[in-house]
Amino acid sequence: MPMLMSIEGKQQQQPHRCKMNNSIGRMARLLMAHVGSNKSGGSKMRLLLLCSLTVSFSLFLLFLASRSLSSHHPPLSPLPGKGYTVVINTWKRNDLLKKSIAHYATCAGVDAIHVVWSEPDLPQSSLIDSLKKVVRSKSKGNREIEIKFDVNHEDSLNNRFKEMKDLRTDAIYSIDDDVITPCSSLEFAYTVWNSAPSSMVGFVPRMHWLRDPTETCMEEQYVYGGWWSVWWSGTYSMVLSKAAFFHKQYLTIYTNQMLPSIRDYTTKNRNCEDIAMSFLVANVTGSPPIWVEGKIHEIGSTGISSLGGHSARRSKCVNDFAAIYGTMPLVPTSVKAVDSRSKWFW
Repeated sequence: MPMLMSIEGKQQQQPHRCKMNNSIGRMARLLMAHVGSNKSGGSKMRLLLLCSLTVSFSLFLLFLASRSLSSHHPPLSPLPGKGYTVVINTWKRNDLLKKSIAHYATCAGVDAIHVVWSEPDLPQSSLIDSLKKVVRSKSKGNREIEIKFDVNHEDSLNNRFKEMKDLRTDAIYSIDDDVITPCSSLEFAYTVWNSAPSSMVGFVPRMHWLRDPTETCMEEQYVYGGWWSVWWSGTYSMVLSKAAFFHKQYLTIYTNQMLPSIRDYTTKNRNCEDIAMSFLVANVTGSPPIWVEGKIHEIGSTGISSLGGHSARRSKCVNDFAAIYGTMPLVPTSVKAVDSRSKWFW
């Protein structure tokens, strides 16, 4: 229902815009009438008319912008269930971890925060205590957000998808320690996930496509496409787990049922665990993921995606995983979920 309410809100604002348009029209008609009665000063008046219309139109645009910026839409209605668990993957960046946890503790739907810890040394008690204090101070209302460190003794990218048997929610929000998702965007994405809980729902879309068969010198069948490929084509087939919702059942499947060769592959290559999860969900559901429009903020240093050869390595992962599965489970789509409450035109 919140989407319908937002549409009604926009319709009620139309009369204000009509008043502005009528005022501009009256001004133009008066000036034109004056020009017609004073032919000798026609050139000057035409110039004055042009300037007046330009100023009026500029003021009108400022009026629309001010209303858009100043509008505060109500929060989404709470959904049944216990909210979601934020699972943060971290590696030797305690300063970013503190910022990330301090932010997510303020989001209304967060039930628990799990920190995936794969460092050789155990987390210091001082770090754990300080984070618990931060969560208590940032939590709103009477909520008691659980914070827990999931300590792993092996350094593997698969740790971020290791089975968690003590989760209190079905929904998982997987996030990197250097990525901040605004609470409003996060709550909207959660409503989208609730409408399709078997899907991956996220903010970072990526795609794959078949290589041109005429390129006979190329052995790889598929190409991995980054953000600019998605922007250009309007199509995607994956959402990356650096900022995505999925059901907790996929942690169990990834740990216990997915082919061990894929987990071994990601551990050895230290890459593509997010592609492996996209393959897994697509193979289970036979459906595409859902891209949610929204900005995320990266607060850390540039990651491995900026290194040379990144796209080539990712393309190799896509081809190798498809070979292991014996098929290509990824499903392309052009659907995007948009929160209409923040849009003037949609």
